Amino acid sequence: MSPKTALVTGAARGIGLATAKLFLQDGWRVALVDRDAEALTQATAGLDGALPVVADVSQPEQVDQMVDDVLSAFGAIDAVVNNAGVAEFGPIEDHGFATWRRVMETNLDGVFLVSQAATPALRNSRGAIVNIASISGVRASTLRVAYGTSKAGVIHLTKQQAAELGEYGIRANCVCPGPVRTKLAMAVHTPEIIAAYHDAIPLNRYGSELEIAQVICFLCSDKASYVTGQVIAADGGFESTGVGLPALRDPD
Repeated sequence: MSPKTALVTGAARGIGLATAKLFLQDGWRVALVDRDAEALTQATAGLDGALPVVADVSQPEQVDQMVDDVLSAFGAIDAVVNNAGVAEFGPIEDHGFATWRRVMETNLDGVFLVSQAATPALRNSRGAIVNIASISGVRASTLRVAYGTSKAGVIHLTKQQAAELGEYGIRANCVCPGPVRTKLAMAVHTPEIIAAYHDAIPLNRYGSELEIAQVICFLCSDKASYVTGQVIAADGGFESTGVGLPALRDPD
């Protein structure tokens, strides 16, 4: 049998790149999609079975061409991981409409466009869609009016996809990462912010990119063949906890 093919957006770094590498380790072929051509070239250097594709997921014409390029190279698409996203944070009263649209067009429009363009191929393979939302789409927090709302939209879009595409054998699920120890997060999170997150997370730590990737790859695999329409928080228990935990923990 020929190896399966995954299409991963936002794959030049972070969770997307970790997911692509895990797919490759499992014997899949992977199309890594990103709009940052330089970072994508560096990320895919030396990765056997990897196809770099430069595309902006918010642009319908680029998305259509990207899917055509992947099918020309690999002949099939068995899984789509909609990971591409942007984050712009700020007070709700200062969030201009241009900022709102920049976030929505990548985080929500991109998921819709890529999934729709890939649906005919996924029908042929009876494949899987995994959309990457965020814990910010489940629970509100300050400074995330556009980001959190876009991710809440991704969660509902996933359920729509599961409901409508299930008859074709296509499964659609959503992963909501909690705080993850990425280079970007560590660059902007102060010690006070890190401590506050630890206080609110039952596992008392940030997650890793690999830990999120393992959940994504599971949902794309045959091991999850009867799982669809689900929203899975990979967050160390953050979503389940309403208050910080220091006062509840045994100091010893």
